[in-house]
Amino acid sequence: MKGFVHKILASKFWWIILLSGVIFINYLATFLQVRIDLTKEKRYTLSTATGNLVKQLDDVVEIDVFLKGEFPAGFRKLANTTREFLGLLKDRNSSRIRYRFISPLETVPGRTMKYGDSLVNMGAVPINLTVQRDESQSSNIIFPVAVINYKGRQSLVNLYPGVSREMSQNEINSAEALMEYQFAQALDRLTNEKKPGVAYSVGNGEPADARTYDLRMTLQDNYHFGILDINKSPRIPAEVDLLLIVKPTIPFSEDEILKLDQFVMRGGKLLCFIDNLIAERDSLALKPETIAYDRNLNLTDLFFRYGLRINTDLVMDLQCDAIPFVVGGSSGNPQLEFLRWNYYPVLLPAGGKLSKGQGYVAAQFANSIDTIQVQGVHKEPLLVTSPNSRIISTPALISLNENKDVPEDAKFKRNAIPVAMLLEGKFTSLFRNRITKAQADTLKAAGDQFLDASADNKIIVVADGDMVLNDFLPSGEPGSQPEPLQMGWNKYTYTEYLKQSALGKWFIPVANREFLQNCVEYLVSNPAISETRNKDIVLRLLDSKKVKAQKTTWQLINIALPVMLVIILGWFFHEIRKRKYAA
Repeated sequence: MKGFVHKILASKFWWIILLSGVIFINYLATFLQVRIDLTKEKRYTLSTATGNLVKQLDDVVEIDVFLKGEFPAGFRKLANTTREFLGLLKDRNSSRIRYRFISPLETVPGRTMKYGDSLVNMGAVPINLTVQRDESQSSNIIFPVAVINYKGRQSLVNLYPGVSREMSQNEINSAEALMEYQFAQALDRLTNEKKPGVAYSVGNGEPADARTYDLRMTLQDNYHFGILDINKSPRIPAEVDLLLIVKPTIPFSEDEILKLDQFVMRGGKLLCFIDNLIAERDSLALKPETIAYDRNLNLTDLFFRYGLRINTDLVMDLQCDAIPFVVGGSSGNPQLEFLRWNYYPVLLPAGGKLSKGQGYVAAQFANSIDTIQVQGVHKEPLLVTSPNSRIISTPALISLNENKDVPEDAKFKRNAIPVAMLLEGKFTSLFRNRITKAQADTLKAAGDQFLDASADNKIIVVADGDMVLNDFLPSGEPGSQPEPLQMGWNKYTYTEYLKQSALGKWFIPVANREFLQNCVEYLVSNPAISETRNKDIVLRLLDSKKVKAQKTTWQLINIALPVMLVIILGWFFHEIRKRKYAA
């Protein structure tokens, strides 16, 4: 082999042979693609579940990414990461994956509206960034979303579920870590012919009016969504994978609790948004004070058996939404001022596997949650308060004067009070060792046998019933219907935001809808795909202090040392050649 190489190098046309070899190797590389991921967290490797999902596509998937244009560095990085990830998908199934990057300012083909307007109609929330250029400022509207089209169906993917929306490096990094989950979840929904069944429970005073508009619109496209009156149904049907309970106001009967309990024992998923106290802002419309007290929903024993307790208290937080207060003027012409309302906390994601990358979530008159030690059940907080929060016990006096008189109460010292909790594991029936013959006969008549324990199951309980209900904008014209807002959005601050008034700064584009979607998806979707949420990307940043201290040293190593090595090696080879040919 050594002699063969020597003959080639001694040949007059060695460079032609070398060039031909390089061309041949490059030609082979077009057929044999090899990718080696050397990152510790396997950043550029698809999970098995995602890879199988893409391989099994039986039709073309078109992906439109709206990250084209002049962006700040953070969003340019996000756009590049998105392009790299879509390249991974295309490598798995090149004939089925198509993607393109579009500017939201471009006009939709065949229509007069811009892509940005169509995205708003789909529920996308733009981010308005102010960019400083020399001595001037420019505003840039960014839609960090992608739209997936498959067999005439669409799914919106949020590429930047930022918490603070300040475009920090950590949030960009978190968005990149969640990217595979976001796309895989959307593809799984679009390709899955069998939709999970989600039932909205009524019969205990749950709202079934226009306040649930956004909730229904959010769920009905991806799930078999329907209404279920558990009072009138002998059992919760087997077709129901998840039962959604939102803000009940009438106590649950023993028979209803048995139905809920056995539904969980059979593997059904519960997602509950509970107001444990009677506390409504409408009560303050006629008088400045009201009393919050226990609803007595009769759910305490059930939740206690599963591993948690919703306390009969109220959470207050200095990180909160704003509402208008009357601060002066006359009865016919009141003077209004927007003030923070501590009973409307803006909650933080707790940072677990489900709430990872989750944005802020708005709540109203929320309660705290305590966990109970139950063998075989894991508890994970999903939403918590800020470091400046407190709890008041009941019966609680709620007064409009609190914000006027003491806006920065020294009592706000609590941190991370849980308001939403995920329970996972094997649950024990509340009726274990105490089920009556009449109850057992009722179950038998409905076609069920009493189960005293469940297999591995999941439950989510949120101590706020208003979180997934929507408000309305006043109708612009007489006789027209009010416009429903996204769940969690405050109609007062949103109105000011639309006016671009000074008060519009209070508006926070909260992620209540995304929180609901994440909860439902985690409970009923493919567990293998849900595991991709746990993917983490480590930021390996340079130590700025160390960089400053060692700047000169490393400049010498990186610049001067290579030059010195070249000079030394040149001199060395020169001496060798001089001695060789001088002889």
